[in-house]
Amino acid sequence: MTVSLDSSFNSGSERLARLRRRATRIGHFLWLMARNPLTAIGGSIVLLLMIVALFAPWIAPYSPLVQDLNNALSPPGAAHWFGTDEFGRDIFSRLVYGSRITLYIVLLVSVTVGPLGLLLGITAGYFGGKVDAVLMRITDIFISFPSLVLALAFVAALGPGLEHVVIAITLTAWPPIARLARAEALSLRQADFISAVRLQGASSVRVLARHILPLCMPSVIIRITMNMAGIILTAAGLGFLGLGAQPPDPEWGAMISSGRSYMMECWWVVTVPGLAILINSLAFNFLGDGLRDILDPRNE
Repeated sequence: MTVSLDSSFNSGSERLARLRRRATRIGHFLWLMARNPLTAIGGSIVLLLMIVALFAPWIAPYSPLVQDLNNALSPPGAAHWFGTDEFGRDIFSRLVYGSRITLYIVLLVSVTVGPLGLLLGITAGYFGGKVDAVLMRITDIFISFPSLVLALAFVAALGPGLEHVVIAITLTAWPPIARLARAEALSLRQADFISAVRLQGASSVRVLARHILPLCMPSVIIRITMNMAGIILTAAGLGFLGLGAQPPDPEWGAMISSGRSYMMECWWVVTVPGLAILINSLAFNFLGDGLRDILDPRNE
């Protein structure tokens, strides 16, 4: 009975110690981010974007789809903080709901291209030879085209729509990540500890999964974070051309496209969504720069 109680107590103490260490690491990470003003600003804006997207029904004062032609193209005021568009829809409400579409595209593309680019990159870098040659030639084909042009080609083939935009951007965003992961794997595969693991009989899959992949992840996470700004711009560009989310969905690029005919007389119709795209793109860039300074040991 005493032995059982002692073992339970020790197990609980170990779990508590692990939680304390984890909390200490998280606190130190947040402190490092707060030290850099641009990183703190970027992280705050990204956090605000997530909160707005999550609580959009409670934040938006109006429905983003309901039209009020009597108030069409009303300037910013007390009733409509950012004015209304050509159909009388509240621009602030459409901006709030549009953050959901933007965040949906950014997150879905990021969680797809990260594992895909990382897997292809470390495979090419570790095995080398013909595997490396084939995978990198495929990567070079994708990199040789501007990402927006290539995304346009994919969307033109697939047809307009939000899901097709995600697929198109994913197909254009993985090559830089694969290149980065390959470079990291090339530098690691000749390391002494990798040679020691191989001498112990570890398989290539185990070496990749347990030793090379974890060491490549910080650089890949940084690159994905910095790529999020490009994802926002590409999605907005496709929406502007009418190939993204279809009307009446409040996608930021589509909002600029529909309001460009009125921009000379009603500046708010295109300026507000344009500023939203600009601010959030800069925020992800600032956050990516900060993560690079924190996670990359070469910057210490």
